[in-house]
Amino acid sequence: MAKPNYSFEKRQRELAKKKKKEEKLKEKADRKAGSEPAQGEADNAPPAQDVAAPPSQG
Repeated sequence: MAKPNYSFEKRQRELAKKKKKEEKLKEKADRKAGSEPAQGEADNAPPAQDVAAPPSQG
């Protein structure tokens, strides 16, 4: 049976955390700049075509 490579798994977890943290900081900076992205929008995903905008409350 193969021995688990814990250092590889740890490195992958660290990279995932770092990526998530950078995305949060980028989103925070975008919100502060006034260009709030739609919720759930990914950088690599094409824009949604058939999604209706939520009703504004104001």
